[in-house]
Amino acid sequence: MSPDRSQTAYAASAADLAVRALDALRGIGGTAMVAEHVEHAEDPKAALAAIRVVGADTLAPYLLANAVLHPQDAAAVTQSFALFPPPVSTPDPPPAGAAEPWLVAWRDWAMAALLARLTGAEAGGTLAPRPTGAPVLTDDDSHRSDTDWQRWSVRMGQLSPLALPGLEGPVHTAARAAPLALARGATRAVLRRDFPTAARITRWLALLGAEGVHLPLDPAPLLEHLRLHGGGPRLALDVAIARRLLGLETA
Repeated sequence: MSPDRSQTAYAASAADLAVRALDALRGIGGTAMVAEHVEHAEDPKAALAAIRVVGADTLAPYLLANAVLHPQDAAAVTQSFALFPPPVSTPDPPPAGAAEPWLVAWRDWAMAALLARLTGAEAGGTLAPRPTGAPVLTDDDSHRSDTDWQRWSVRMGQLSPLALPGLEGPVHTAARAAPLALARGATRAVLRRDFPTAARITRWLALLGAEGVHLPLDPAPLLEHLRLHGGGPRLALDVAIARRLLGLETA
């Protein structure tokens, strides 16, 4: 398979898995949706890669909809880590290290940590080590990575799979310290018609709202706007997760 065809297959498989996760979040579909995604795929490798692309949000139905994680689903997630193993050591956070490997490491950790929680394996460790650091928000003009609220909020949006209950770390601490920057970032993304970014940032506002943090804006109308706008299964999954966090959507 050529690189272009491979990327297309991976993207299509990730979209299919997002649809399955969205259905499961709404109480639709079978009891082993991750395993079925792999078993029914024309390209099992692409299907396993899709699990890592969708990441921790693959497990959102089991956290937010009172569904029980099927052993076959747990095995499929574990298999995805075996086929695409994360680095043994975690990359340095920006600006000392490159941003993308660090973001991937955080997203891998989130999925591995939730899998351990759902399977009762916390004491045995996870399939991915936890990185260090969090996006840095300051008011200076040093132009370091993530220093102003625009870049910081986008970076937080890239870490939106961490915006789920059951996870805790420096990224969550950073989010709780700056709800105004998150609100400004989400609003800016909507005005720029960058709806995927808006949905990802709003995930953090929804999580903070669920925790009782005072927010500078009500995320519910924003989520309704994003829901009505549409934009593909990944955006729809982000919106559904945020709505579920706020108690706006039930199975």
